[in-house]
Order: sequence, then C-alpha cells, then structure tokens
Amino acid sequence: MTPRQRRVLIVAILASFVAFLDGSIINVALPAIAREFAGDLALQQWVVDGYLLSLGALILVAGSLSDTYGRVRVLRAGLIWFGITSLACAVAPLGSLLVVARILQGVAAALLVPSSLALITSTFSGPAQGRAIGAWTGWTGIAGIMGPVLGGVLVDTIGWRFVFGINVLPILVTLVVLARIDEPARVGPAARIDVIGACLAVVGLGAPVFALIEQGRLGWGSPVVYLPLVVGVCALAAFLWWEARAPQPMMPLGLFRVRNFWVGNIATVGIYAALSLGFFIFAVYLQQVGGLSATATGLAGIPATLMLLFFATLFGTLAGRYGPRLFMTIGPLVAGAGFLLLLAAVPPINVWSQVVPAIVVIGLGLAITVAPLTAAVLGSIHADQAGIGSAINNAVARVAGLIAVALAGTIIGDQLDVAGFQRVMVVVAALMFAGGIVSWLGIRTPVAASAGRDLPEKLL
Repeated sequence: MTPRQRRVLIVAILASFVAFLDGSIINVALPAIAREFAGDLALQQWVVDGYLLSLGALILVAGSLSDTYGRVRVLRAGLIWFGITSLACAVAPLGSLLVVARILQGVAAALLVPSSLALITSTFSGPAQGRAIGAWTGWTGIAGIMGPVLGGVLVDTIGWRFVFGINVLPILVTLVVLARIDEPARVGPAARIDVIGACLAVVGLGAPVFALIEQGRLGWGSPVVYLPLVVGVCALAAFLWWEARAPQPMMPLGLFRVRNFWVGNIATVGIYAALSLGFFIFAVYLQQVGGLSATATGLAGIPATLMLLFFATLFGTLAGRYGPRLFMTIGPLVAGAGFLLLLAAVPPINVWSQVVPAIVVIGLGLAITVAPLTAAVLGSIHADQAGIGSAINNAVARVAGLIAVALAGTIIGDQLDVAGFQRVMVVVAALMFAGGIVSWLGIRTPVAASAGRDLPEKLL
C-alpha cells in the first residue's frame, strides 16, 4: 500500500466513521432524551429518522457532487458542516429543535458517505480494492455497533448531549489528514443539480415517514396521516418518472440494468432494514423493559463489534478472490439466526446467557455480509460512476432503515413490552433471511474475480 493509498483509506474510514457512529450512538440515549423533553416513542423515532431522512433523501445528490466536483472537496465541506450541526444537536433546548438539528446533521452525513467510499474505489483496484473495502466496512460497521457502547457510558456519566459533542475531535483529525491528499477537482463544466429530483425525493420520503410515525398516535383514519402518505407515494412515483427522463438525473436508472447492482440493492433493503430496526428496538428494550443502564446496554453490543473488527477485512478479501455470492447468502442467514436467539431475552434478563451469544452470532453474520455486499454493488459498475453508485446503495440502505424504524410502532403495538420486542425480532430475522435468499438467487460471480476485473459485462 502506497503512502497516498494509506492516507486515502484513513480519511475514508474516519469520515464515514463519524457519520455511522452518530447514526447509532443515539440509540442508547433515546430514553434519556425522552425523559428530559417529556417525549414518547414518536419523539424517539423522529430523533432517529430525522437524521436518516435527510441522509437518505440527499445522498444521491451528494454522490453526483462527488463525481462532478471531486471527492476531497465534497468531503471537506461535509466534515465542516457535520461538526457545526453536531454542536447544534448538543445544545438543543427543545425536542423539536433537536429533531431539526438532526435533520441538518443528516445533510452533512450525506456528503460524507458516498465521497469516502468513492475515494477508495477510485484509488484501489483488484484484490487490493476488496481489502480496502473490507477495512472500510469493518471500521464503519464497528462505528455502527460500538456507538451504543460509547453512548451508554456518556449518558450514564456526563449526559446524553455529549454523544454529539464527541464528533468534533475526529472531524478535526480527518480534516488534517485530508489536507495531505492531492486530488484535484474536475475542471470540466459542472453538471446541473437535479433540483426537481431532489425535491421529489424529499417529499416522497418525508411524507410517508411522517405518516408511519404519527399513525401510532393519530390512527390511519386521520387526514394528518393518510394525506401525507398519499402525497408521498405519488411523489415517489413522480420521482421515478422524472429520473427516467431528466437530462442529468440524480439517480441514473440505467445503473439498474447491471444485474449485481440491482440485486445487491434489493438485498440491501432487507439487510439494512433489519439492522436499523433491530438495534433501535434492542437498545430501547434493554433499558425500558429489561431495566439495564445505558452503559450496560451499550456494553452488550461489544461482541458484535469484536466480530466485525476481527473478520470484516478477511471476508472482504475472500469476496474479492472468490466472488460475493456465497458470503452475501450465508452472512444474512447467520445474522438472522442471531436475532432469533434474542427471543430468549426476557426479564429478568441475564446478559451473558440471553444476550451475548446472540450478539456474537449477529456480529459474525455482519462480518460475513457487509464487505462482500459493498464489493458486489460497486464492483459491478465503472469506476467513474463510483460516487453515484455508492450514493445509491447508501441511500437504499438508509431509506430501508428509515422506513423500518418508522414502522416500529405498528409492529410493537401500544407500548414496548416483551411480546412487542419478540415480534420485532421475528420481523428482523425474516428481513435478514430475505436478503440472503435474494443474494443466492440473483448475485452472479465475476469471471476471474481474483484478477480484479469488475466490468459489468464480465458478470456471468
């Protein structure tokens, strides 16, 4: 690995790390936030989904900006804005203002994720790319799982507001390393931003999510619920219609003609919907029903973190050598089995016997899955489309999680109890199994995968 490649990998990991960390660290802080602002499940859902909403809606635009103006420039802007909005979350005096700050923070995260991954795919190739993606997915996956650990300690010691304040230091470190990477922005004419597509995406995602969250409080018969739902569905249909005709679409539908790309994104829906919903309810359940502290809840996720740390790069390398299909099939099945093991976690909860074994299995499944999934999706398209390809896959993942969390109240019922938790775990396992089955049926292995050729026409 050259010095420049090493710096690129460090920057890509750090930039995505803060975005994924902030998306997960909030989970264990939700009960404390609800207590301070006298909120209910709806407030907790909005604190999570506000971030995912803007991230999912704008990540496609951010991917286009990355391809047009350069990864380094977009990353720098995203890091600075993420730091500012993190501080805004930390000082929010009202629950509604915290939700607004989280929405603005998601905008910054949208700039970070596709640019960081595109920087890797444009710098590495062949088996080295598989190893780099494995390292990236391993560390960002760790951010997603270790967030509750760090968040729990902060909530129980100095308060939930510091789960946002800790972002500042890694952002400063990333900016320093980023300054040493010379990646000139494109000098050609900049592509026009697909404003119409962006607006339709925001409405098409935001309105249905609002309806799904608020229906638990108002009911499906309320016009405040069904009107946004109808408007949102129409906006999504209009978005697809527009993207097929726009001169410079934010989501080029032609990419979905590539088999591994569209199949990988379908698998992404099930896998990431399961992860978002599963870990959201897991963190709240252990505290509100199981009576565990925020710190204990966070520590319960450490085994999954260790599994990702030890094995993500290994499976990324193996996927680069043998193809992603087998790993994308086995991994979700293993993770789904882990979520089913959590059905045994009933009060009085014994963490060592009822939680830790399940989390170990889930972590192993994620380690097998994440890097091969990323490699399958991005390895099937040309390098000059890496930014938008990464953005689409990340948008699919975030939107899947967004909708899954919004549906939490519908699955749980009136209040979170043991029966509601168990229903969620069954749904989560089913989503994971669906992701594995889709991968087995649809993913094709590139010819001579070990040679690093990832052109779409080389797929069997």
